[in-house]
Amino acid sequence: MVARALMLQGTGSSVGKSVLVAGLARALVRRGLRVRPFKPQNMSNNAAVTADGGEIGRAQALQARACGVSPCVDMNPVLLKPQGMTGSQLVVRGRVRGQVRARDFQSFKRGLMPEVLESFHTLAAQADIVLVEGAGSASEVNLRADDIANMGFAQAADINVVLVGDIDRGGVIASLVGTQAVVATEDARRIKGFIVNRMRGDPSLFAAGMAAVATSTGWRPVGLVPFLERVRDLPAEDAADLAPGGAVAYGGVRIAVPCLPMIANFDDLDPLAAEDGVSLTMVPRGRVLPSCDLIILPGAKATIADLAALRAEGWDIDIHAHVRRGGHVLGICGGYQMLGHAIADPAGIEGPPATVAGLGLLDVTTVLEGDKRLEEVTGHLLPEQARLRGYEMHMGRTGGPDHAARPLTDLDGRPDGAVSPSGRIWGTYVHGLLADGHARAALLARLGGISHGHDHDTRIDAALDALADHLEAHLDIDALLELARPVNPVSAPARAACEQAEG
Repeated sequence: MVARALMLQGTGSSVGKSVLVAGLARALVRRGLRVRPFKPQNMSNNAAVTADGGEIGRAQALQARACGVSPCVDMNPVLLKPQGMTGSQLVVRGRVRGQVRARDFQSFKRGLMPEVLESFHTLAAQADIVLVEGAGSASEVNLRADDIANMGFAQAADINVVLVGDIDRGGVIASLVGTQAVVATEDARRIKGFIVNRMRGDPSLFAAGMAAVATSTGWRPVGLVPFLERVRDLPAEDAADLAPGGAVAYGGVRIAVPCLPMIANFDDLDPLAAEDGVSLTMVPRGRVLPSCDLIILPGAKATIADLAALRAEGWDIDIHAHVRRGGHVLGICGGYQMLGHAIADPAGIEGPPATVAGLGLLDVTTVLEGDKRLEEVTGHLLPEQARLRGYEMHMGRTGGPDHAARPLTDLDGRPDGAVSPSGRIWGTYVHGLLADGHARAALLARLGGISHGHDHDTRIDAALDALADHLEAHLDIDALLELARPVNPVSAPARAACEQAEG
């Protein structure tokens, strides 16, 4: 049976495309279909390790979970990871290809289309339907030349598009109708339907709005989707989705997290935010770190740049004062590297070659060198021997007396991380450490807290099921299936795109 495919594009970034694809995937799987998610090009520092030893955007890993399959590199063949002044790290089919600047990438990306199409067809061979997610806005006509993320891909793969608009941000009628007005005629023909997302209040109040868009565009109205609170249980893809602030409770364990510019893999924090006995405060720049029990320095895509930003905010002073008062600090990946005496970048991986002083809270040093470590890990938190699972995603190598004498975890015989002699400063390279209920409960117990030890993955699956129920009620899923086109691996547009890229 020939697979079909349908692409969801947005009127802008953060209109809810990723969540809609995840919920729709779960709904279709429950109907007995084999579903695969696909995003040709993503830009995010929130990434996931795949079973085949690569990395993809975290949103596509969530969508794979919704489909009931393991994530693989073909689900997101091009991933751009912003890296400060050096541009972005380019990851192609799970592997680092180097660094590119935004202007250079516009001319470089044409050559990536054959690999993007190959990944798409690999997934189509495994599926009844492939749900394709666009990136950013479909109306970015200034980026249309050599596009591989939105209409360029839709034309090359010869698939239909459903456009998603976000009513919560306002101007949704103009953004939908305006997209048709500005895109090229051949691209506009690809759009067959539209979805209005995140409706708050009485949906009947926007019935006339749905009709107005349909009349103006000729597109099929596929659904008006009300805002769903349970979506907050799903990991955010972009740092812009992180909600700064949050009340600092007087009871329970108080945790503060400084929001640094290149924060990465910040879904590490989600399991703590879900704990009833924990108050998690995301501290935006311009504010002091509040009095708390634990400060967490999360992952960073550009550790040296984020360390400089931390110092510019005066947060290094806040952290040292917190430690003098008897507080605890946890550094994860880039945050772990910041806790040592020094970070050396002799090859200029993150920028000009340099060695910078760390916070000096752990007796370790880091050298940014070698191949990126990308692997899933299991082991135990020390000394409690609490079971853990997670993944590593880093290029640095960290060592020193605190690592040798007091590693934080044992990864099936390989020591990881470090603990200070006081026992209050912890560093680790393991992302996902806090998702395991056993390890999370052990760490919170050190702070005098009590965890229910719930499995965070179970919570995510429950949210996906609730989202699927929600979309079944508010989307015309049968109409979406009708709009999906058969995948033709040797379509004329695909062949032409490959020939253009190779020529």
